Amino acid sequence: MFERSRLMFLYSVTPVHMGTGQAIGVIDNPIQREHHTHHPNMAGSGLKGAIRHRYSKWDPDKVNRLFGPEQNASDYAGAVSFGDAQLVAFPVRSLKQAFVYAVSPISLARLKRLATLTGIPVDWNPPSVEGDKAVVTDKRVLHENKLVLEVFEYDAPESENLKVIADWLADHALPQSDEHQPFREKIRSDLVLLPDAAFSHFVENATVVEPHVRINDETGTADGGGLFYTENLPPETLLTAPVFASAERYKKKPENPLTADDIMKEITGKLNGKLIQVGGDATTGRGQVILHFAQSGKQEKKA
Repeated sequence: MFERSRLMFLYSVTPVHMGTGQAIGVIDNPIQREHHTHHPNMAGSGLKGAIRHRYSKWDPDKVNRLFGPEQNASDYAGAVSFGDAQLVAFPVRSLKQAFVYAVSPISLARLKRLATLTGIPVDWNPPSVEGDKAVVTDKRVLHENKLVLEVFEYDAPESENLKVIADWLADHALPQSDEHQPFREKIRSDLVLLPDAAFSHFVENATVVEPHVRINDETGTADGGGLFYTENLPPETLLTAPVFASAERYKKKPENPLTADDIMKEITGKLNGKLIQVGGDATTGRGQVILHFAQSGKQEKKA
């Protein structure tokens, strides 16, 4: 049984390819998506594997105690679990300010639910938005009083409630170090609330799709029929996932067994603010994300 939980944010600094392993339409290597929302996500099993690999470089002696053994897995289970990462904010190209962070009522409602369940105080509710409009935190993203995203225009009033949400995200979703300050401030000023349908359009159609060519090892030239397309999450995408911890599990009691608090402290201490690689195409620089654990100011919540 998991006894502690924390809220972890994942912020992409390069394109990220967490693949599905099957082709959909013209995209040969699509990213993972939730079936019911079609929002991009990252499976908890993939996150755990990537984080385990990174952790093994820091503390190889403790990795099996935290994540479970690689061999003889029936001996005992790992003491830490990562839930699926769900989408919070998606970068959309804007006529003003280069891009905006787009959110929707459903992405904010799910964030609030997950934050509350993991013990993070949330003093806001997602504002409503009409189906043909948007809501902004600052008029500087408007062009002639219109919000212009890609080829779409929206009437977009300011919202004090959305400003509260933007401040909350800036305070909780990114590390507080200096190198992240421009992006914390951009979240405060360039957060945009879109209707769920408009948000779904962008997260389905505004990802990064790259053509690749397979090279023939013998000739060193393009292989016949070797053109394929790979989908990536764009840089500046924000997701969140719950992290759970239990006391160390074992058949034979170790000399100094780790409690759930020990496990969570170990995980957050090693991972908070760190850059790790998730998903495929690591050798081409893909999959670099920053991990950040939201601070509640209180002891971690019991799961």
